[in-house]
Amino acid sequence: MVDLSQYLPILIFLVIALGLSAAFVFLPMGVARLTGAHNPDAEKLSEYECGFPAFEDPRSQFDVRFYLVAILFIVFDLEAAFLFPWAVSLDLTGWPGWITMMIFLFELAVGLAYAWKVGALEWE
Repeated sequence: MVDLSQYLPILIFLVIALGLSAAFVFLPMGVARLTGAHNPDAEKLSEYECGFPAFEDPRSQFDVRFYLVAILFIVFDLEAAFLFPWAVSLDLTGWPGWITMMIFLFELAVGLAYAWKVGALEWE
């Protein structure tokens, strides 16, 4: 038989967490509705990010090359993130660490050469 009274503090914690999260979400919305002037006009509802109305559907698809360049950026950014700790700890890893990093850099160079060859870096 399980003693359910042991779960009472967890239940109390969950109720308090739900109450606080609801208060943090709905209380500012209610205060803004009560204290602010809510009379939208055409100027308030107009575009504000770029200064002119959108000329295309905002949900249009990006070119696949954008994603390829983004993925290549992430890969080579991670390479740079791996090179610094490797360089700092090279005295501890010695020749096995150096050889492993050269294999890693060779694989990245082959990947870059392939991406360059298929035209993933070309932008029209």
